[in-house]
Amino acid sequence: MATSTASTVPSSGDGGSETPSTRGTRSRAGNAMGRGHEAALRGALTAVEKYGSRKATMGDIAMLAGIAKATLYNHFRTRDDVYLAVVANEVDRIASAARAKLGDGFDEAIAEAARLIGEQAAVRKIAADDPAALAALATPGHGPAWAAARTAIARAMSDSGYIDSPAAVDLVLRYLASQLLAPSTAEDRTSAAALLTNAVADQLPLAQVQPAEAAPDQADNADTSS
Repeated sequence: MATSTASTVPSSGDGGSETPSTRGTRSRAGNAMGRGHEAALRGALTAVEKYGSRKATMGDIAMLAGIAKATLYNHFRTRDDVYLAVVANEVDRIASAARAKLGDGFDEAIAEAARLIGEQAAVRKIAADDPAALAALATPGHGPAWAAARTAIARAMSDSGYIDSPAAVDLVLRYLASQLLAPSTAEDRTSAAALLTNAVADQLPLAQVQPAEAAPDQADNADTSS
């Protein structure tokens, strides 16, 4: 939502000075906006879990978030805007949790991401109430949330020493997206994560990629044979 910058740009008459009280007021306002945004996202998740994605209203979201409906509209213009923000926030949350597992191996990071996706209560509610909508949600596309997910996977692959090719990234992404439709058991997640890691590892690690040229001893052998 566009906001005017007139009140935040110092006037030339006071030399650009800003009083502590002005800074404090702006800081408190920013903190309040941040808390309202986070509350709205929590409220949206709870509303979907309770009522389903189609039946939940902006009023339901505001009530469950513990904020005024007008405050909710200060952050989001429509219910779909709220849902888009929720998805983006969940992608960030799951990516952060998975990255924390990278020290135990790329397969552990994949398994953790799959677990968190499969345990989403809001997603399970959508699966029960509107399978068609969930099928569309679980199909990898090119929106902001999918782009963020691809970036997170590519970064994890690169940090693990693997080539983050688009094909390998999408292979992992499609498995994780499948957990929205049919969550795996812990045993199946472990097996699938190991298989995916082996598939990714079949690409040469970055450190092993060498220029395609003859080694010195091979060149010498070629000279003597002639």
